[in-house]
Amino acid sequence: MANHKATKKDMRQSAKRRESNRYNGKTTRNAIRDFKVITDASAAGEKLPGVSSMLDKLAKRGVIHKNKAANLKSKLARKANKLAK
Repeated sequence: MANHKATKKDMRQSAKRRESNRYNGKTTRNAIRDFKVITDASAAGEKLPGVSSMLDKLAKRGVIHKNKAANLKSKLARKANKLAK
């Protein structure tokens, strides 16, 4: 357990950040899961920018690596393009 005042504050901050990161990560994973089951091209086109934005935000905040976000966005875009054909 932390004894110094600054260390206690750091623990509070890291707990708050961890909770936020877990929430945002789970929300994004759910959005990706929901996107993958879409079979309608117009619905996929509407939902893709929102999911891409969520991935970009996670990468910007350091929750996931930027290349992982890029790979996921690429896969989702390919799926959307496949549905459009």
